[in-house]
Amino acid sequence: MSINKELNLSKKIIYDITRFTTLDYKDNLSCIVWFISCNMRCQYCYNSDIVLSKEGNYEIKELFSFLEKRVGLLDAVVLSGGEATMHNLEPICKQIKSMGFKIKLDTNGTNQKLLKTLIDNGYIDYIALDFKAPKNKFEDITKTKQYEKFIASLEYLIKTNFDFETRVTLHEDLLDENDINEIIDVLIDKGYNNSLYIQNFLDVPNFGNLSESKKYINKDLISDKLNIVWRN
Repeated sequence: MSINKELNLSKKIIYDITRFTTLDYKDNLSCIVWFISCNMRCQYCYNSDIVLSKEGNYEIKELFSFLEKRVGLLDAVVLSGGEATMHNLEPICKQIKSMGFKIKLDTNGTNQKLLKTLIDNGYIDYIALDFKAPKNKFEDITKTKQYEKFIASLEYLIKTNFDFETRVTLHEDLLDENDINEIIDVLIDKGYNNSLYIQNFLDVPNFGNLSESKKYINKDLISDKLNIVWRN
């Protein structure tokens, strides 16, 4: 089936395209595609404009036209958002892969069915999985009851031995050392043995109207059961 029949190329589900980055997909020169909409409302989320948008600024065919000009110049495409898996990514990824790019997917892990489809077809190469919060704080921080869906995706990625990382966004008013250690314990229990990436909250407008916390994490109290990589 042609890409035109699988997908409405005029659909505006892309909020923005970051044309070049060396940071978002290690060892790969990449662009970032920011998809509109999300099924969570995380308190610390600073992409509220993207999440709440009913229509994006770019049609899918504009993405493909851009990528055609980047063949041989970029290594990979990062699919982010919002939550990219709210959209029909299969034909999009199929087309991107046919152009020779690797694909990294940023996701909250609530659409295991789509993850399985993309992995089974070889349409994605790497996943960054957001571990939003331990179970007892998950609903408060994300405003959803989707912890078990996230855990199911985590277990699936570990079971299939797919190349992925987990990452946590840290705002000290929301998560403390005990919460981080609980997340580490869950990961260890599920069989995860890669690094856990902890990225700091960015003090820009967000859903929770949060500002920079006056609290500080004591890194000496963080478990050493996993390798921790602190970002920004």
